[in-house]
Amino acid sequence: MKAFARLLVDLLHAPSTRAKTALMKAYFAVTPDPARGIALEGLTGGLDIKAAKASLFRELAAARVDPVLFDLSYDFVGDLAETVALIWPAPAVPADPPALPDLVAALRGATKAEMPGVVGGLLDRLDTDARWALLKLVLGGTRVGVSERLAKTALAEYGGKDVAEIEEIWPGLAPPYLDLFAWLEGHAPRPTVDTAATFRPMMLAQPLDPAELDTMDPADWRAEWKWDGVRVQLAASGGKARLWTRTGEDIGQAFPELTGDVPFEAVLDGELLVRSEGETGTFAELQQRLNRKKPDAALRRRLPAFVRVYDMLAAGPEDLRTLPFDERRRRLETWHGANPDVRFELSGLVAFEDWAALGTLRGRANERAVEGLMLKRGAGTYLAGRPKGEWFKWKRDPRTADAVLVYAQRGHGKRSSYFSDFTFACWLDDRLVPVGKAYSGFSDAEMKRLDKFVRENTLDRHGPVAVVAPKLVVELEFDGVQRSTRHKSGIALRFPRVARVRWDKPAEEADRVETLAAMAAE
Repeated sequence: MKAFARLLVDLLHAPSTRAKTALMKAYFAVTPDPARGIALEGLTGGLDIKAAKASLFRELAAARVDPVLFDLSYDFVGDLAETVALIWPAPAVPADPPALPDLVAALRGATKAEMPGVVGGLLDRLDTDARWALLKLVLGGTRVGVSERLAKTALAEYGGKDVAEIEEIWPGLAPPYLDLFAWLEGHAPRPTVDTAATFRPMMLAQPLDPAELDTMDPADWRAEWKWDGVRVQLAASGGKARLWTRTGEDIGQAFPELTGDVPFEAVLDGELLVRSEGETGTFAELQQRLNRKKPDAALRRRLPAFVRVYDMLAAGPEDLRTLPFDERRRRLETWHGANPDVRFELSGLVAFEDWAALGTLRGRANERAVEGLMLKRGAGTYLAGRPKGEWFKWKRDPRTADAVLVYAQRGHGKRSSYFSDFTFACWLDDRLVPVGKAYSGFSDAEMKRLDKFVRENTLDRHGPVAVVAPKLVVELEFDGVQRSTRHKSGIALRFPRVARVRWDKPAEEADRVETLAAMAAE
C-alpha cells in the first residue's frame, strides 16, 4: 500500500503527462502481480467497493474528531480524501500497512454492517499519504491527472506496444490484468478477446480555426452535420451487438432496442440519438435514456433510440480503417442500401462548392439537435486519437446572454479557497430565476476578483452556498437552450461558461427568461 500511495502522491505533483507516464512505467516494472493490476484498476476508475461510500468516511471522521472542526476543515479544504487523511488521529503505535491486494480483498469481503469497522481499522493503521490513497482508491476519481488513455499509453510504452492495440483488447480484459502484463513483458501471447464485437479506438476531431480554411482545398474535404448526441460505436456479430462510448464503455444495456436482433456483422461509427415526436431529440431528451440502465417500455416508446451512422470500420472480418474516407463512405452507402434499418440511419453528406457557401449553410442550420459541421479529409484513413489535419469540428457560433450572479460556492482542489462555482439568473416578471451554473471561462485574476466580490456581497448562507447580492452581471456563453421541467425557469443552458464579467452593467439590464426560451424554440 505504501508504494501505491507514493505513486499517487508523485502523480499528483508530476508537472507533465510525460512525467506521469514515466512514473507509471516505473511502478509497473517493480510492482508484482496482482498489486500492479489492482493499482491499474484504481487509476482507470474500475475499482468498485459498493459498501464504502463518501458518507461512511464522513461519519467515521466526524466520530473520531470534533464534528464541527471536521465540517469547517472539509469546507476549507474542499476535498474529502485530503480532509480525512489529514484530520484522522495518528495511531499511538504505528502498524505496518497491509499490502494493496490484501487491503482491497478486505474491503470487498466486508458486508455493509462490517464496513465501518474494516475501514476504521485500516485508517488507524495507515499514515497520512496512505489514508489519502485509500480514499482516492475506494471513492474513485483519483484526480491526479491520469486519464484512462494516459494509463494505457504508459502500458504501451512499458511493453513496447502501440496504444491502439491495448485499446482494442481493453474491454475484454479483467483485473488484475495478469494476461495483459504477461503479454507486455513477452511471457505470453496477446490476450484473446472477441474481436468481432470488441471496441476499436475512435478517431476524434479538432476544433476548426476558420483561418485554417485558407490553406485547405474544398475539393479535398467532405462535410456532414455534427449532431448533439453521444458518439458511439456499434460492433455487431452473431445476431447481437455491443454499444461502446468513445472511452470504451459498453452502454448497450441501456439501449436494448439497438443491441438485440442485429442481422449483420459490422462495426459502425456514429452518433447515438433519440426520436421525440418524430424528430431528432435534444441532448436533454437523450439524457433521460442515458440515466436509466434498464429503461422501461414506456420510456423506450416515448424516446426510441437510434444511431446516425457516420462511418464503417469493419465489414464482417474485413478491417476497413486503412481505407480512405471516400472508400469507406462508398462501402457504408452500399452496405446501408442492402441493410435498411430505422435503428441505423445513414448520416448524409453536405454538398458545398466553397468555404463561404459552407459557412452560410452552417449559420442557417436550424435543426435543434445540430451543433455545427464536421469536416473530414476524403483521402484520410481512420486513425485512433485526435490526429492533426484530418477531421475538424466547426461548431455553430455560441449563444450569449447577460445574467446576474446570485449564488456562489467554493471550488475543489486548487480552487478550494476561492468562490469559483457560480449560479446565474435572469428576469422572469419582476424576480430573478436561476438559469444555469458556470465555473469556467474566467482567468485566475478574474476569479480572485469574483471571489472578493462574493465575500463583500454575501447576504446569507445555505450550507456551503453563499447567497450573493444580485448586482453583478456576467455575459454567459452557451451552446444552446433546451426546455426543462426540472428547472423553475423552464429552460436549461447547454455548456454555459463565462464569456466576460460586465462590471459596468446594472442588474436591471440583464436578459429575461423569455428571451432564452425563445432560443429553445428556434
